Order: sequence, then C-alpha cells, then structure tokens
Amino acid sequence: MNTTTAILAWFTPAPDSYAASNLRKGKSVWVDAVHLLWSVWLFITPIFDHYTWQWALITLATYPVFLVLYAKCCVASRRDTQVYALALVALALALMPWYPSGLTYFIYGCVMLRSCRLPFRSYLLALAVLNLGCLFEAWLLHYSWQAVISVPVTCFIVGIVVNAEIANDEKDAELRLSHDEVRRLAATAERERIGRDLHDLLGHTLSLITLKLELSRKLFDRDSAAARRELEEAERVARHALAEVRAAVTGIRSTDLAAELASARLLLESSAVHLDYGSLPDSLPQDVERTLALVIREAMTNIHRHAAATEACVRFARATDRLDMQISDNGKGGLAVHGNGMSGMCERVCAIGGSLQIDSPPRHGTRLLISVPLRARKEQDSSETGLARSAA
Repeated sequence: MNTTTAILAWFTPAPDSYAASNLRKGKSVWVDAVHLLWSVWLFITPIFDHYTWQWALITLATYPVFLVLYAKCCVASRRDTQVYALALVALALALMPWYPSGLTYFIYGCVMLRSCRLPFRSYLLALAVLNLGCLFEAWLLHYSWQAVISVPVTCFIVGIVVNAEIANDEKDAELRLSHDEVRRLAATAERERIGRDLHDLLGHTLSLITLKLELSRKLFDRDSAAARRELEEAERVARHALAEVRAAVTGIRSTDLAAELASARLLLESSAVHLDYGSLPDSLPQDVERTLALVIREAMTNIHRHAAATEACVRFARATDRLDMQISDNGKGGLAVHGNGMSGMCERVCAIGGSLQIDSPPRHGTRLLISVPLRARKEQDSSETGLARSAA
C-alpha cells in the first residue's frame, strides 16, 4: 500500500506543471497522452531494415522507461522538467549504436525540453547543440544521412509549433487575468457607489425622521395635536424614503448600457466582429435603460451566433420625448421576425410603450430600429420631486 501511495504521489502533477495547467483549463488529465501516438515510429523504423530479436528486446526494456520519463515531463515542476527531457535525449544517444529506433526518444526529449519554459532563443540554442551532438554520433556510427536528416528538421519544426502554442496560452492567461481585474475593479467601484448613494439617500431622511419623532415625544403630553402632526409628517417622509430605496434598488439591479456594450464588444471580438457604438445617452429612465440593455444583449448574441458578420454598429438618437436606437450588422440577413429572440425583444420594447422595426433582407445584413418614449417617465420624475419637497 505504501509503494502504491508513493508511486501515485510521484506522478501527481506539480502546481506549475504542464499537466496541472491543462487541468486548470478544464482539460482531461489524459489529454497529453495523445502525443504518444507519435511513438509508433519506434515500430515503423525497422521496416526500412528488418525486425530482429535485439530490436524487440531493447524495445521491451526501454519503452516503459520512455513512458515514465515522458509522464514526468508532463507532471513534474517546470524547474525539474529539463532533467527528464535531457534523460530522454541521453537514453536515445546511448542506444544509437544498437537501436536506430531510439531516435524517436531523442525527438521527444528535444520537444519536451520546451516545457520547462526556457526563453525561446535559449531553447533554439539548446536544440542546435543537442542535434549537432546527435548528428556527430550518427556520423561516427556511419548512419546514412537519409536516416538522420529528418531528426533535426522534425525537432525544430515541432519545437517551434509547441513554442507558439505555449506563447498563445500565456497570452490567453494574461487576457483572462486582465478581464478578472477589470471585473474586480468594476465591482469595487460599484460597491463604493452604492455605499455613497445609500448614505446620501438615507442619511438626511433618517435624521429628519428621528428629529420629528423626538419632537412628537416631547409634544405628546403638552400638545397632542401637534405631536400627531409631527408623527404624520414623519410617516410621509418614511414612505418617501421607502420609495427612493426601492427606486435605488431597481437601479442597482438594472443593467447599465455602457457595461452591456462593453461586454458585447468582448463577445463579438471572439468571433472576429468589430463593434462600433457612438456616444451614449445619459440620464435615461431606469426601465428604459434596462430594456435597451437587454435588447442589445439579445441582438449581439444573434450576431455572434448566426449573422456571419464582420462589422456591427449601435447608434442612439435622442429627441425631446423619445429615444431611437439602431442596431445593424453586415451579415447574411434573413432574420426571422417571429423567432424566439425577436419575439422576446418585441415584448420588452412594447412593455415600455416603444416600437421595434426589423429590416433584414437576405445577404444584406440586418437593421433593428427601436423607438421608446421618454415623456411619461419625466412626468413621473417631476411628481416624485414634488413629493420630496413637500415632505422636507
């Protein structure tokens, strides 16, 4: 049992290993085993000469060693990977006098050396030195040049490809970290804004209610009518504060247009679609801004999934009593007016008294024109302002 535990511990991926990096990306622990398919060249090489008992015995003895060293290249810490990669190279060079198939081990060792994250120039220099050593030994052993010339070519080509993949993974990791940092900073700024809004919203109101309740308590025995008036005023102020809190919570829960467009740009960039949007309207009613943000989300999802576009555009035009929003793309068009997504957008826009028009001729892109009223909301805002003044 202790031996089994020790073996499992020895093959447990280190936190900075190549295998652990793949696991963090959600890949299978066996994903790296697919590269072992290239070891089929061990069994193909004797075709060009002939199979012998010596070849069979050496293969049986060394292939398990190769598998162990390859596995350690994948699960070992980056600072230790070069030890196992160079062990593969040494195994191949030691076997060359009797086992030409061992050149496959040499290629694996050269490629896995990149997993220790050497600088690219240092890696190319290491490849050059190792391959020169291999070619020199092949010359001493009178290998035909046709048999070994493919080894350095394969090492450099595969090594450069692996380097490009690693560099791409590093860039993706940096991009994810930057996105996480942006979200964290946005969440921090939002918490600070909510704190300031609640302080400004409730600080004065609660102080006013407290003063009126204290005054009503003092007047209770001397002037009950005055005490009743103070209590009624405190009640009106409290009801108005409750309405403001509900409005503030609705605003917190609502989706911001700027945030939605920023998310849409990131979404479309993943499918090579450039999104352009002009200046955003300010001081929109909360229900209008929330509805438009949801319409943008649905429209951008459609463009990402179905439009096959390269460009998309969002434009706003504001009049005294209404706001127009146009969403267009240069995709394949032919958008179904009564699809589930379009039906949902129409229902949301109609719920706030607006209208939605669709122009989507086949092969000529799609254009959505959304128009929503603003006057009714302004009148409601004016009435709430009057209530606040009367309560104060």
